[in-house]
Amino acid sequence: MFLGNELQGNDLFGKVRPLAPLAEKLRPSSLDEVVGQKHLLGPGKPLRIAFESGRPHSMILWGPPGSGKTTLARLMALAFEAEFVALSAVLSGVKDIREAVQAAERSLAERGRRTILFVDEVHRFNKAQQDSFLPFVEGGLFTFVGATTENPSFEVNSALLSRATVYVLESLADADLLTLLAKTEIELDESARARLIGFADGDARRLLNAVEILQNAKPAGIVDGRFVEDTLAKNLRRFDKGGEQFYDQISALHKAVRGSDADASLYWLVRMLDGGADPLYLARRVVRMAVEDVGLADPRALRLALDATETYERLGSPEGELALAEAVLYMAVAAKSNAVYNAYNAARAFVAADGTRPVPLHIRNAPTRLMKDLGYGKDYRYAHDEADAFAAGEDYFPEGMPAVSWYHPTGRGLEGKIKEKLEELRKRNSEAEKKRK
Repeated sequence: MFLGNELQGNDLFGKVRPLAPLAEKLRPSSLDEVVGQKHLLGPGKPLRIAFESGRPHSMILWGPPGSGKTTLARLMALAFEAEFVALSAVLSGVKDIREAVQAAERSLAERGRRTILFVDEVHRFNKAQQDSFLPFVEGGLFTFVGATTENPSFEVNSALLSRATVYVLESLADADLLTLLAKTEIELDESARARLIGFADGDARRLLNAVEILQNAKPAGIVDGRFVEDTLAKNLRRFDKGGEQFYDQISALHKAVRGSDADASLYWLVRMLDGGADPLYLARRVVRMAVEDVGLADPRALRLALDATETYERLGSPEGELALAEAVLYMAVAAKSNAVYNAYNAARAFVAADGTRPVPLHIRNAPTRLMKDLGYGKDYRYAHDEADAFAAGEDYFPEGMPAVSWYHPTGRGLEGKIKEKLEELRKRNSEAEKKRK
């Protein structure tokens, strides 16, 4: 855990280092020195207004690596004259969270200073850990600032998300990276600058770390492109300048699978693995594809996706990555249906807007004599005792609820048979209704 606004010779989380890296030396000390993120920091833009208001608010900073999330959190502490407490979700546990809360309490009680609590990689905290911040955020003990490279809609608890404003940071553009290069002391020719910009891939920290490597290894004179390529060869990726942001790439993978393009699906999977994406995160997304886009058209897809996840957990890289490739290819070529996804969302929207309807008496459980006397379970038709184990015309919805039809299976894959079955059952229900009338 890191406390305070500035610690000379220490990193963000308080570990002593003999010499600050170039990225730390060039860290901005004011908003005007920040490179990039003009859509948030330009005149009249949301974060600029927030800083100038003098009233800090909790926020989630969502963006790719090296886009300035940590810098903005530290600048908030300076702007609001607040204590700065930093936690890394990778390195911290319950004990560290408790100590951060105690530090914020001391700061408020002893010095009357507010606290900015910065949680790096907040998506790596589990639900219970994320929930532990809620009472202190609500009570105003500290202003919560979470940083994440993952979509907070999926990785941050809804309760915490509802109490924070999400700001989306972007990878730095080439012009921004050139501005950063100009702040360094290294001499580069045009080809060297082009290679460095491509290597950085929109990541300011990656750019400055590469510059530092070159400074430590460079010969006398101006650095050329060949020297950059030879020196950084082991770390170069196969994508050129500023490729897509992480969440754009996962979107591309998902859409390629949905579009049944096996080769494109494999390309985006390998592209993300090559770029350093967490294979288990990719595995979770493949599981989502199985239930969202394949669904009951091919229920085997879900089992295969889960098997691929377990295989990776057992084998790790690189062997386990082959299992992920197998799962992705299967999803791509499988029959597709989003009928379950659509049905679930429709039912969820209805329940959210509807009142709390009581369970009909005839389908309530009646474990006691009193409940039976009150009519619980009366006239319930046990489906297994009826033809084809189907109680035609029976109503399982609350009394007075309007007729609904959410699940509409497609004719693809197994859902084709499910569709035929549902149509037959609905026909028998309709006939039973007519006889009652």
